[in-house]
Amino acid sequence: MTGPATRRFAIRFDSWYAALSRTLFIPPAASYVELNADFVVVRMAWAFHAVFPRASVQAITPLVSNPMSRGVHGIAGRWLVNGSGAGILSLRLEPAQRARVMGFPVTLRELMVSVDDTDALLTALRSEPTHGA
Repeated sequence: MTGPATRRFAIRFDSWYAALSRTLFIPPAASYVELNADFVVVRMAWAFHAVFPRASVQAITPLVSNPMSRGVHGIAGRWLVNGSGAGILSLRLEPAQRARVMGFPVTLRELMVSVDDTDALLTALRSEPTHGA
């Protein structure tokens, strides 16, 4: 999903985890959130991939706690995709969506994702989408 109306937001990585993740073939450059007028794409290299309608994002809130874990973790439709314990936004999705974790299909009801610029992504997701280019 690329084009003139597509915006890309880098997933935030702590420097120590960026170095470790590269050894696992999960480079920060291949980890992002993309947003256009209709869809949201979230990718963490080969480890996580989701594409869902922007309209399915029902609530967006900053995560107040800083999780200790890094990577891709989840259970019962609630997934954490992060390279850092800071800068995490929680997106509540309705209806539930599909994602892929290491190639396996999973249900996605809540996505918590760390991003470099939480304010910009929060503003972009809350703004009215513009169609056409």
